[in-house]
Formats: sequence, structure tokens, C-alpha cells
Amino acid sequence: MFHVLLALAGDDLHGYAILKEVELRTDGEVKLSTGTLYGIIKRLLNDGLIIERRERPPSTTTSAADITANAASREVAAAEAARLEKL
Repeated sequence: MFHVLLALAGDDLHGYAILKEVELRTDGEVKLSTGTLYGIIKRLLNDGLIIERRERPPSTTTSAADITANAASREVAAAEAARLEKL
């Protein structure tokens, strides 16, 4: 969940882009399966930490929904980063 929140900290992303961002940020050490990712997304949506956006700019050709982080998710990610730093 932490890596997904970090991936969403900068931009709205769709599922495949989240997978690639997590892999990039961890130098390939963390590779999420699509099943794992969508389980995480479902939980974050239920917890109100992310929002699924269905509207897309006219210039975008893909039909996948973007996932958007909100202020609460950024606070959770920052708190988890601080906790991990203490370890």
C-alpha cells in the first residue's frame, strides 16, 4: 500500500502506470501483480484515501480510469515514511 501511495503522490495514474512507477521507484525490487494492485486499490478506495476519476481529457485515448491521491493519503504516506525512517 505504501508504494502505491508513493506512486500516486505526484500524478494521477492508471493501474498499469502504478505498477511501472512502483517498479521504477524500487529499482525493480517490488513488482506488484495486477491482482495485488487492484486489491490494494480497492482497499484504499474503501478507506477514502484515493479517488477513482472516470472523466478524461479529450486528448487522452485510453479508457482506463485514473487513480488520484488525496490529502489524507499523502498524510498516511508521510507518516509511514517517518515510521520506516525511525526503524
